[in-house]
Amino acid sequence: MARLLIEEDEVSPKIIQLIERNNLTALPKEHIIIYNPNNKIIYASVDTPNKIVEELNLLNRVRTKKEFFVRYAGQEIVGLVYPFQNQEFAVIASAYDEYGLAEMEHLRTILGFGLIFSLTLVGLSGWIYAGRSLKPISAVIRQVDQITASNLAQRVTAGNDEDEIAQLAQTFNLMLDRVQSAFEVQRNFVANASHELRTPLTIITGQIEVTLIKRRTVEEHEAKWKSVLEVIKRLNKLSNNLLELAQVSLDDAPMNFQEIALDEAIYQAAQMLTTKQPNYHVIFSFEGNTIALQPSLTVQGNKSLLNSAFLNLMENGCKFSDKGQVEVILGANDQWVTVQIKDEGIGILESDIKHIYEPFFRAENAKRIHGYGIGLPLTYRIIQLHHGQISVSSQINKGTSFFIKFPKNL
Repeated sequence: MARLLIEEDEVSPKIIQLIERNNLTALPKEHIIIYNPNNKIIYASVDTPNKIVEELNLLNRVRTKKEFFVRYAGQEIVGLVYPFQNQEFAVIASAYDEYGLAEMEHLRTILGFGLIFSLTLVGLSGWIYAGRSLKPISAVIRQVDQITASNLAQRVTAGNDEDEIAQLAQTFNLMLDRVQSAFEVQRNFVANASHELRTPLTIITGQIEVTLIKRRTVEEHEAKWKSVLEVIKRLNKLSNNLLELAQVSLDDAPMNFQEIALDEAIYQAAQMLTTKQPNYHVIFSFEGNTIALQPSLTVQGNKSLLNSAFLNLMENGCKFSDKGQVEVILGANDQWVTVQIKDEGIGILESDIKHIYEPFFRAENAKRIHGYGIGLPLTYRIIQLHHGQISVSSQINKGTSFFIKFPKNL
């Protein structure tokens, strides 16, 4: 309209007003005002003055900013400068965008309902999928709640073999395997310990009762009390072994480790053995050069526990050998100190070797020889505490060989 009015001389303001009034595409409340460079109105689309121009000081704003857009009282207002022949005309137009606002309202309604629908759909989907995802966990919880001390053989099953829940179930099952094994060991330990403790107590009670039945000579009393004393010594040894086994079986048992010369610990254990059993013999030998080897036999450990372990191994070797003799071979390399204890005894059955470290286990061919089945489990645990390794090889009626390795640095 500014172009028609300013650039075309033949077009008058009345003609433009007539065209505007018959324009079917005109917006509601449309009002266009054109000012000349002197800020005089040269065209107004309606005769009624537009008070918004004065209220908002629109003429000064358009002169200053050259172009602006503003919304006021529901109307959209635009102002701009129209340059022509080195002169600047000001054009200010305002109208009510009824169609645009209606479309915005429709869009707002659609977005609102769409948001509500989307949130509802997402929430429902999340609830369904979360329920499906958590269902295996709920099943695992129910199964774990049903496991008690009386049914430790029950295991947990969940999901497939690949997802994290199945891995959790497998971890539970591995833990249950360890718990069941510990319960079985404890149950067997209690049953065997009760039996082994009851037997000497029954013998002592019987000996005393028999002695008190009638008067006896001093020699008879002495013989009886010697027999009772022997049983009491066995009971004392059994009790000490049980206490030591309980002590070293604790995972958090405090250990006072220091540098130990392994050869000296074995010599002391051998002296203790031969002092207690003079008919037993221990033969020592070294792998390689003895002079060069001896300084490298130092390990970090507890001397008392190592003495007990070596004493048990050497005593077992002598006890189950007709010769009452064992051979101890010491060796060392850059990482390990090795000890081999060999005997020429009755040997161990292949089927029994995997059970020899269980408390109170007695091999079939060893039951005729007195013992409690605690020495080897105690030795095995002591070697574990020292981060060592123990292996055994045996042949029936030819002998048994225990091979032990201790790390030089823990």
